[in-house]
Amino acid sequence: MIISASYRTDIPAFYGDWLMNRLRAGFCRVQNPYGGQISRVGLGPGDIDGLVLWTKNIGPFLRHLPALAARGLPFVVQHSITGYPRELERATPPIDRVLDSAAHLVNAHGPRALVWRYDPILLSSLTPASFHLDNFGRLCESLRGLCDEVTVSFLQVYAKSRRHLDEAAARHGFDWRDPPLNDKRALLASLAPIAQANGMKLSVCAQSELLVPGAIAARCVDARRLSDIAGHPLQAKARGNRAGCGCAESRDIGAYDTCPHGCAYCYAVQNPDTARRRFQSHNPESEFLFTPKTILRFNK
Repeated sequence: MIISASYRTDIPAFYGDWLMNRLRAGFCRVQNPYGGQISRVGLGPGDIDGLVLWTKNIGPFLRHLPALAARGLPFVVQHSITGYPRELERATPPIDRVLDSAAHLVNAHGPRALVWRYDPILLSSLTPASFHLDNFGRLCESLRGLCDEVTVSFLQVYAKSRRHLDEAAARHGFDWRDPPLNDKRALLASLAPIAQANGMKLSVCAQSELLVPGAIAARCVDARRLSDIAGHPLQAKARGNRAGCGCAESRDIGAYDTCPHGCAYCYAVQNPDTARRRFQSHNPESEFLFTPKTILRFNK
């Protein structure tokens, strides 16, 4: 099984010690975010075919990567690097530090280990189309030679992301919008050749209506890339997480409402204060990334 760590929270940035402890223990426990069921996920050598790490800051986890490599565990880092203003990304590290960490990752583990994510693309008075053209171009130049793929998607406007954005807009005095399809396609049609000129293919995550010329459908949990890194084919069937998703089957071991980055557009956090409290109370020795309330009550 491919393990996803995690599109529900930023494990490499904030919970790396927990992940390494669970790999050594050979298992973790995960609560289903929808039904509440608790399951045991095997993380031993015979359980994991590959690991996908999702992050906005690989820096804190760089020290753990040699141990993953020593285990013979193929891994790919899906690294979001957007360089947005502080009004939108309150607590992400300075962009120069993020780029430096990405370079360290690739220098140590090769360019196939990194997939750059320029997502979500958010259109606002702080980040109009002209901003994205300039910003994306600068980031492409900075990441040239470090990765061969950049994955993009436009903001999926869920109720909680709309609420967070509206609150941030009122607080900081900007406005934002979900642009029409033609505007999204026009912007991606301008980004695709920039990516290509810098040696990257532009892939679109789960938004097939935005597949403009020069773009391909993303496979964020990519068994082929992991197979290249492992040096042998991984047995993984395609099983997307939502409509239009091209990912291979995987098991996510994260927990929602635990990421303290505080990004204004976040879909994985219902309440930023709750996420910060959970991070502060996190126990890296626990079997759970965040122990469910039912378990806490049972153990009292």
